[in-house]
Amino acid sequence: MASRDLAESLLPGGGASASASSSHDEYEERAYDSDDKVSISISDSEPDDDGDPGAPRARPAFSWRKLWRFTGPGFLMCIGFLDPGNLEGDLQAGAAAGYQLLWLLLWATVMGALVQLLSARLGVVTGKHLAELCREEYPPWATRALWVMTELALVGADIQEVIGSAIAIKILSGGIVPLWGGVVITAFDCFIFLFLENYGVRKLEAFFGVLIATMAISFAIMFGETKPSGKELLIGLVVPKLSSKTIKQAVGIVGCIIMPHNVFLHSALVQSRKIDTKKKSRVQEAVYYYNIESILALIVSFFINICVTTVFAKGFYGSDKADNIGLENAGQYLQEKYGTALFPVLYIWAIGLLASGQSSTITGTYAGQFVMGGFLNLRLKKWLRAVITRSFAIIPTMIVALFFDTEDPTMDVLNESLNVLQSIQIPFALIPLITLVSSEQLMGSFLVGPITKVISWIVTIFLMLINGYLILSFYTNEVRGAVVRSSLCVVLAVYLAFIMYLILRNTTLYSRLRSSVSKSS
Repeated sequence: MASRDLAESLLPGGGASASASSSHDEYEERAYDSDDKVSISISDSEPDDDGDPGAPRARPAFSWRKLWRFTGPGFLMCIGFLDPGNLEGDLQAGAAAGYQLLWLLLWATVMGALVQLLSARLGVVTGKHLAELCREEYPPWATRALWVMTELALVGADIQEVIGSAIAIKILSGGIVPLWGGVVITAFDCFIFLFLENYGVRKLEAFFGVLIATMAISFAIMFGETKPSGKELLIGLVVPKLSSKTIKQAVGIVGCIIMPHNVFLHSALVQSRKIDTKKKSRVQEAVYYYNIESILALIVSFFINICVTTVFAKGFYGSDKADNIGLENAGQYLQEKYGTALFPVLYIWAIGLLASGQSSTITGTYAGQFVMGGFLNLRLKKWLRAVITRSFAIIPTMIVALFFDTEDPTMDVLNESLNVLQSIQIPFALIPLITLVSSEQLMGSFLVGPITKVISWIVTIFLMLINGYLILSFYTNEVRGAVVRSSLCVVLAVYLAFIMYLILRNTTLYSRLRSSVSKSS
């Protein structure tokens, strides 16, 4: 009886009375409770869904006020394009390749936009996020496997984000706060998250807006002080160039842009608005405004990434420092080269890095709650979910901070390992996403068209090939020993088999194979 009371107390609105009055649906995990959602005002002049359900309906006239009400989820999503891992990829690409890879950054952002728009569409139309839908679509064993893969990607991303934030704190403190101290400070960001979440979704979104603005201002100041070439910037954006010496940086740019947990996150964030999914015109309107808002947010993220890449292209391309520049020494290198114009560039860099690290670790906590709750159908109180999610990342990050020096070559190997860990999880977000948005039974009239579907599969295959290159490079350069290599080959075979299962599961070929196996047994 005591254990039952404890379990009930951990549920939102827990307690015996709540338990007695709750229906089964109330215990289904949802991204947001009804009371937490933002109301979208509807004017009397807008069309409703009375009348012929098959008749075409004109979308209401564009409203800036309504766009503002929808603004928020896209900007939280775009933080996944601005985390410390992305910033490191940007600065290394600029230092190693100059302006040559800006076109790739542009098209990687476009590919990321396509994926995120599909994720938002899925969340709006179904009223459920990707993790919930995976739990309903796939058998339990596949659901658990997808959850484990996504959690691994989250942990890998969070380690880099927390380390990035800790490096910024170390710089801003003048080295007084060690790396592990910065990790401890960053660990408490979940309490900031819980504090703001209690005051409503809009307050939380405003907080992230301030962090994004801080990044934009910091890196724009750096751009203004270093004065990269505008001509070279434009040429880099429109003229594709790729050499054998810059393939590693090119792969890093593409791999950093699309993060698995961000796909799950966006499909949940769009449910923070009250949308009647039973009314087609309301869903159509929400998809329309979310598309605009997401594109605007990604334009901001692209601007920030461009600033970082071009600053380091101007300062270090062709120099002897280009090959060993990273998050911690980047600010010092900038300081040595550009000195103090208006404000020490070292601290401008650290402020931008801190905003990046803090915003991405908090959104990582947010994503972790949705992923765990959706896949496992866990409906726990917010503080408990945040603590559990935070612990997944902080414990391994603390181990890294205590045993690795950020200037040690071993840290570079660790970072590369974490990049590979995140990259190999991408198919487990994209394949279910494309499968679900292509389902007429699930999406109804909002399923994606054949052209969008083909393009989405092309992007997915391209990303899988990029990740294959990363895996092969890591396997060749870092993996030693016959036993370890043999073990990894077995793991790779299982990995590829699971990917094929996800791709073929809803096809006629899979149905025939399953039928044949059933008959033979």
